[in-house]
Amino acid sequence: MLHPILHSVDDQGIATLRLNRAELHNALDDTMIVQLTSTLETLIADARIRAIVLAAEGISFCAGHDSAWMQRMAGFGQEEIKQHARLLATLLGTLDNCPKPTIARVQGSAFGIGAGLLACCDVAIGASEALFCFSDVKLGMIPASVAPYVMRAIGERATRRYFITAERFNAGKAKRLGLIHLVVEHEELDMAVAQMCRQVLLNGPQAMAEAKQLVRELGGRAITADAIETTIARIAQVHASTEGQEGVAAFIEQRAPSWIHRE
Repeated sequence: MLHPILHSVDDQGIATLRLNRAELHNALDDTMIVQLTSTLETLIADARIRAIVLAAEGISFCAGHDSAWMQRMAGFGQEEIKQHARLLATLLGTLDNCPKPTIARVQGSAFGIGAGLLACCDVAIGASEALFCFSDVKLGMIPASVAPYVMRAIGERATRRYFITAERFNAGKAKRLGLIHLVVEHEELDMAVAQMCRQVLLNGPQAMAEAKQLVRELGGRAITADAIETTIARIAQVHASTEGQEGVAAFIEQRAPSWIHRE
């Protein structure tokens, strides 16, 4: 039986999550969403995992909603629709709030939910031929579940345009908008992802988690006295931590800190 979600972990603690419905362009249904959320939660809870790569099999990253799932939902009432929407909201929230570094490997088209997933990742690396789209309005629907994450990534004005026009845009445009960070040729994609993984492995795992939390706390806030106090408190907290003390000691002693993998 084909497993819709695959995952593996290498000897350095890099976990790779793969959407595995290539024949359906990795479109998501409720079962796949629940499995992806559960796998993410397991990886988050595993102290051995240093970073998570979100990838996909086949030519597409994720084509959005599975058509069979949409057909089933066509007969649902509002409460049932809300229950299914909550499944997707939980997935996106779990990915967005993951304390570990998350890297999206986008080898092909990312539509709707697919674009939402990569907007929740810390780093998104896309192949030059990748395409992006929010086509919900063509069906008389709206991309509400992904809206908070997409708006944060590309801004309100650009979101308004692409939500109402349902235009497709290419990887170059996605990079300029801020939806992805790096565009490479397809044959360079794995190398670029591996390089990004090597980069995060150099850093303190708890420090990266704290840095992500700091950004969440400060996001959208004015630079007020309270915001400055938040930064001061966080500096002191992290400096006093075991990892912070180890990092400073390693710098002074000119050695690698304990979290760097040694062959």
